[in-house]
Amino acid sequence: MKQPVSVLVVIHTADLQVLLIERADKPGYWQSVTGSREGDEAIADTAQREVAEETGFAAEAGQWHDWQQQNVYEIYPHWRHRYAEGVTHNTEHVFSLQLPGTLRPTLAPGEHLAWQWLPWQQAAEQVFSPSNAAAIRALAQRFLP
Repeated sequence: MKQPVSVLVVIHTADLQVLLIERADKPGYWQSVTGSREGDEAIADTAQREVAEETGFAAEAGQWHDWQQQNVYEIYPHWRHRYAEGVTHNTEHVFSLQLPGTLRPTLAPGEHLAWQWLPWQQAAEQVFSPSNAAAIRALAQRFLP
């Protein structure tokens, strides 16, 4: 069973190109890196593990930012079977990872179908998750002069 505690990691460049990956279980659903905590790992370790698993990027590849932000949202009904009975909400911890350029990710087989780098405005429009879109829009406030 998945824990209802997860990470959202927005991967971007200094000029706010944002990496999006397409879900294999829901083609057409684009997102940043996401994933649930395993065991009692620290949430920052979850973020680094998920980035490595889903993109092949190591923690040393760029500059990490723990936004110290949590979003609580209702789990989509088509994904609730992954959680214990009665679990309807997830707590998502937001991070970002700034890379030196638009590096080519190595996608996790079976998890993601495709990837693309987009300007932050387009990326925010492309993602299916409202909290993901909000985090991408917040990049401009956090990282642009």
